[in-house]
Amino acid sequence: MTEVLFEASPIDAPASLLGESPFWHPDEAALYWCDIPGKRLNRFHPPSGRHTSWVFDCEPACCAPILGGDLLLGMRDGLWRFNPQTGQRTPLAPAPYNPAHERFNDGKADPQGRFWVGTIYEPRDPALAHLYCWDEGRLTEVAGGVTVSNGLAWSPDGATLYWSDTKSHRVRTFAMDVRTGQLSQEREFAAFPVKQVGQDLSTYGGRPDGAAVDVEGCYWTAMFEGQRLLRLSPAGDVRREVRLPVRCATMPAFGGHDLRTLYVTTAQEGRPATELAAQPWAGRVLQLRVEVPGLPVNFAR
Repeated sequence: MTEVLFEASPIDAPASLLGESPFWHPDEAALYWCDIPGKRLNRFHPPSGRHTSWVFDCEPACCAPILGGDLLLGMRDGLWRFNPQTGQRTPLAPAPYNPAHERFNDGKADPQGRFWVGTIYEPRDPALAHLYCWDEGRLTEVAGGVTVSNGLAWSPDGATLYWSDTKSHRVRTFAMDVRTGQLSQEREFAAFPVKQVGQDLSTYGGRPDGAAVDVEGCYWTAMFEGQRLLRLSPAGDVRREVRLPVRCATMPAFGGHDLRTLYVTTAQEGRPATELAAQPWAGRVLQLRVEVPGLPVNFAR
């Protein structure tokens, strides 16, 4: 394992309470991301330096591009089609859970355009969150038994689905039938030590949050509270540790014209005042350059 301290810096956009679900839109040369408790969708256009945002009446947890310019939003109250030009939302599917205790969390499209989205069970116990797949107008439950569904990503050939449960500190994989989306052969891909009660964060490596995959098939995971990113090989070995200037990274996304700019959303919600004073970039989107480009974003059908 190689530890690297990259020259990470924030983009010129306001901080989020809890930044999540970043993706690089190749047609717009722009980065989108959500601020979940801020109930805000953000867009940043690096060539012009322009930041735009849209505020909603409930939490947007994840977003994905749709061919033609619209976005698919996973929100507490369901799945929506959103037009950034007009601000209009069109309902696609109602929430398949009780929104008082659960909401959508991490969500992404696979290479065939199916939209996969998990939930977070907010009481945290028992593990009642699920993973769903939106395909051809139907929202189907495909997996469960987790508390905080996260870490969705696919191998370069689309035949392996990655999925993490942040609370249990585990990442698992499934073999995925590229044609049908059917999952099989579930296995543990990576596991990390659970934080102990009263443990000093300087000795804690964090828990796996959002993720992205590069062209070599390596899985980049944001280690929440661990102040780092990990690059894991397709076999699950740690190839690289990237130290960050903020405690709580939430998700990486590859962007820029060459997909070698790694954007990382971060969080400041609920963090101690002393930590925020020492880490003024908490909540900002960080950017750093990496050697190996990432996979482009998948568009939802």
